[in-house]
Amino acid sequence: MRNKHKKEVALFMNRLYAKGLTTTSGGNVSIRVNNKIYITPSQTDKGNMKPKQIGVVTIEGSNLTPKLRLSMETGMHIAIYKTRKDVNAIVHAHPYTATALSAKPDLIDTRINGEARAMLGKPAFVPYATMGTPDLAKVAADAIKHSNAIILQHHGILTAGETLLQAFDRLELMEMTARATILRKIANIEDHISGKQIAIIDRMFDQP
Repeated sequence: MRNKHKKEVALFMNRLYAKGLTTTSGGNVSIRVNNKIYITPSQTDKGNMKPKQIGVVTIEGSNLTPKLRLSMETGMHIAIYKTRKDVNAIVHAHPYTATALSAKPDLIDTRINGEARAMLGKPAFVPYATMGTPDLAKVAADAIKHSNAIILQHHGILTAGETLLQAFDRLELMEMTARATILRKIANIEDHISGKQIAIIDRMFDQP
């Protein structure tokens, strides 16, 4: 069973890289199973991740795979899992377009597409905090209370879900929405889904 969870984490890390949603060294993926977190390692080829490279840490931070170097963002994953009991999967990556638009709030507008709004709600924006630090873990955990998708200023995107597929889908949608935002600007398209319809979507999909 343990190997099954490691295979899933490795699969989605490979999938992130194959889809061009992160770099060789960037990003991290995890799932929570009871009180254990299965998470990608640090400084390892993200496009060729193997199940045996996936680390295991308890929700309290004890590394059960001491021979493996866990992701530097392990603390952020733990803080999010402690904050949201309904979250069992986290995907953090640096998709090119969404990361470029992470400089300021509201540059990625989920009101331009019904699917994006249903899956992402209104993404939370987190002011810059140094990667791998307790400061980043704290602000990300605070932000996850309000959204399943977080824009980390000058850093990247983090999405959460009940499953890894859901979290992955949300990150992919963030990048799609970022690209669509830019294309709409180029085409001088300013309209979006009405506020009334946005409220209906938010209620339908029970956004945080």
